[in-house]
This record gives sequence, structure tokens and C-alpha cells, in this order.
Amino acid sequence: MQTDNNMGTGTGMKDEYDVLVVGAGPVGLTTAIQLAMRGRRVGVVERWPRPYPLPRAVVFDHEIARILASLGLNDVLPTLSEPAEDYEWRNGKGETLLRLAFDDTSHSGWPFMNIFTQPRLEAALEDRARVVPGIDILRGWEAVDLTEEPTGVELTVAESAGDRPVLRDGVRQHRTLRAAYVIGCDGANSFVRSRMRTAMTDLGFQYDWLVLDVVPHDQDRVWSPRNLQVCDPARPSTVVSGGPGRRRWEFMRLPSETITELNRAETAWRLLADWDVHPGNATLERHTVYTFQARWAESWRQGRLLIAGDAAHQMPPFAGQGMCSGIRDAANLTWKLDLVLSGHAGEALLDTYTAERSQHLRHAIDLSVHLGRIICEPDPAAAAERDAQMLADQQARRNPLAGMPPQTLTGGVLVRQADGTPAGPAGELGRQGRVRFRGRKGLFDQVAGTGLSLLAVEDPRQVLDADTVAWCERLGIRLLRITNDPTADGPVDVMDLDGTYLPHLSQAGQQALLLRPDHYVFGAAARMTDVPGLVTALRDELTLASPVQ
Repeated sequence: MQTDNNMGTGTGMKDEYDVLVVGAGPVGLTTAIQLAMRGRRVGVVERWPRPYPLPRAVVFDHEIARILASLGLNDVLPTLSEPAEDYEWRNGKGETLLRLAFDDTSHSGWPFMNIFTQPRLEAALEDRARVVPGIDILRGWEAVDLTEEPTGVELTVAESAGDRPVLRDGVRQHRTLRAAYVIGCDGANSFVRSRMRTAMTDLGFQYDWLVLDVVPHDQDRVWSPRNLQVCDPARPSTVVSGGPGRRRWEFMRLPSETITELNRAETAWRLLADWDVHPGNATLERHTVYTFQARWAESWRQGRLLIAGDAAHQMPPFAGQGMCSGIRDAANLTWKLDLVLSGHAGEALLDTYTAERSQHLRHAIDLSVHLGRIICEPDPAAAAERDAQMLADQQARRNPLAGMPPQTLTGGVLVRQADGTPAGPAGELGRQGRVRFRGRKGLFDQVAGTGLSLLAVEDPRQVLDADTVAWCERLGIRLLRITNDPTADGPVDVMDLDGTYLPHLSQAGQQALLLRPDHYVFGAAARMTDVPGLVTALRDELTLASPVQ
């Protein structure tokens, strides 16, 4: 049953859940849907009675598109987003310092970078959450207290109108909710994080930027490049798509300006005039000043309390990884929490959440700060040196971003070598292509499903003993054969329609891959005879609880 702020509001009322999620933004809703799709009962507590109607994040990458599609939004995503196409950097003279062209496809099966409007995505996520069995959405309720106990958490919520309490006969209504775990997806000022003993690391990277969301009246106007970064020390600026039918401008605050002066509609129109944008041909949907920061919590779990998204980290927007990182948090945490709740793994598995996501997150923050230091350079002499170097790199066909670390996992639930480093492709983001499975054709997730998957060039059951097969079935591990035989139509046969899987496996000298539910590679087997050891390695990592062995 789905509930909201006008149902079941009696004081002292108790509601039981497997997991309570505080915050109904993209990260909170993704977390709730993923858990409910695994059969968990989830309560989502959101202080605002209605969704926030204005834009914020505007970009998600191919990995996030795959995650969102796996929630049941595969048909909706193309209607609320568009491929980013390009991203060009120019200096104050108009010279091109860097140009990135983004493919319309990627190894996740979705466009490499996507531009979207957050309110439309949130609406799609909430619509989905309200039809997935097991989710209660409690809008208009604010988390005000919690008590952690050995077997669960009691969360006290108070009825709220968002920024002020709702009083009935002079009394603010309260409810007591109970769950095995509470996940704070409640933003930079997280209530859940405030109840945890976790230090914050702050890189001290802070800049104020005016962010403008604009709806042009002429929807046929061509913006070329579609996404532009102006690295001009006189006024660093960003001009990008804001999703279908929208544009976004961002202007860095100059030392001579106050935030109040900058955050005025008249200031916005003055700055937009240089782009031939004015009240006669556009609507200013939103203007606000953001302080871009680079900071993260040292621990994302304390007992039965966990945090994700902005509650765990904030970063500058220059790499477009803020919301993306939060959705990766959800994808990493939910499959592990489900295994712990079902007794298939010990609670120690949850400690890998911080270990895996924090090192991955550091890469995203380092990249964002690296780009930000290039973009936000206010000194003309230093900017001239930067321009000369980037122009020389371009002439020599050197990628100034090539030295950034790869987006992979380096620890946690992976097959590792004797020195502790990942073995082979372990930790890499798995590919997704079009397949045929049991008579259906489409992207792998949509036709074969999501979850733990063992993909092999032969039927894995042929090399696994009965006990191991039974264990895989209890955990829901799919044992599948990847084939290019067009006549193969057995219950475990996955036809590789576009050559996404088999050529890659052959080139890497592998015959099997064990994929985690968050699409990262747990490990690989060079021979089919190595597959039992691969499954045993996962079994050992999960530290099986005795009742389900």
C-alpha cells in the first residue's frame, strides 16, 4: 500500500518496515525502488508535501541511464532526456581549448552522456515507486528523532508543511516508524548523518555560481555547440542544455560582487543579454546562487544507519557526477543490504559500501575539482598559461584529461590477487548489449533481468555441483550461456545479437564473467573449469549465514 501525508497520521502510531529511506529525491527513490523490487517493505519519509518543481541536476551518464532503466524507466528515459552530443571549452578570445564528442551509444547500451530536467525524472521515479509493491511514500513528514536498538531503528517523524509544522489543535502530529535499517538520502544537511559519528573531509574548494534555468520561446533555435564552457577569467561561464526544451547558464561570482547582487532577476537578464536571450524571447524559470564544494563523510555506515547521495558527499558540478554518484551509492548499497536482510550475508558486507563507494567517489570529486580549477581560474596571467598548454595539447592530439584515474572499483567485493589488487577485469563496469532471451529481444537488463549473473560461453551448470547450483538459486544468481548460435533457444541461452559479449570475452581470454547487481565485474574465469572457484570466491566474500547454507 502506498501512503502519503493525509493517511494514518495518528500520534503514537507504529509502522514496521525492512528499511526506512529519509528523502524522496532521485537517490532516495532509486534506493526505495531497488529494495522493493527485491521484495523489501520500504518507507520513504519526505518532509516536503509536494515534489520540488524547479530544475537542479541536468546530466546523467550511461551507467546511470542503465540503472534508471533497470527500475522500469527504460521507455520513459528517452522522453525526459536527450543525448549531450558535445562539450566544448573556449577561452575568452573564443579559441577552442578542448572539444569532447559524446557517442549516442556506450558499453552500457545507452547514450554516453544525457541531459535531462530533474523534476520530470523525479516525477517518473515517484510514479514508479507508487506502483511497485512494498513502498509507502510518506510526504509531509519530517524525521525529528531516532533511536538505534540491537535489532532495528525507531524513527520519529513529525507532520510538516516543509518549512513549517502543521498544527492540529496546537499539537504537532507525530508517528513512530520502525525498520531494520535507516538510509539517509536527505541532502547536504542530512538529519541521519547528524546522528552518526562521522567526520567530514573538505578540500576547501568553494566558488559561488549564479545558476539560471531558461525556457527559450523559439524551440527551433540551434545552439552550437550544444554544451559550452567559457574559460574566461573575466567571467567563467557555462552554457548547456537543461534537458528537452530548456537551456542552462551558469556564471561565476566575481570578487567585486555580493551574492545578493548576483542573485537578482535583473542581473540574470543582464548577463543573458550577451547571448541574445531576453524577456521577449525566453522565460527565466529559476535563478539561484550555489556554493560549489568538494567534501565527503569519512564513514557512510554506523550500525543500522547509512547515508547516500548529498548526505554522504558534495562535489562541484563540472564533471556532471553529483546526482550520478548518489545513484551509484544506491545501486551499490541495495543489493548488499538485501543479502544481509535475507541472511545470505553477514553485516560485515555493509562495510564494503563505504570502502567501495568512497574510493570511487574520490575519483569523481578529484575529476570535478581538476576541471573546476581549470575553469574557475580568475587570474589573466595564469589563464593565459593554461590556454597555451591546452592549445598545445590540442595541436599534439594529447587529451588533457587522459591522466585521470579510470572509473573502476579497486577493492571490496571483488576477486583479488595475492597482493590484494583486483584480478583481471574484476572491478570494471560490465558491458550491456542487445540480446535475445527466451523469445524476447532488447537490452540485456530489460529481457534477461537484473541481479547477480554468471555469463559463460557454455552452460555453467555443466561444471557446478548440485550444492553450488542450489546455492546460486537461493541467492537468485542467474546461470546463463552467451552464444552467437541463432538456433539456440534453451532456457539459459542468451543470444549475443550485436557481438557485445563474445568478442570481448575472447579478446580478454575469458570464458565466464560473474557480474554483480550494480553491473560491476566480480571476477572472471579463463576456463570453464575455473568457474566453480569463481562462485566459491563470491560465496566466501558474502560470509554466508548458517541458517541458509
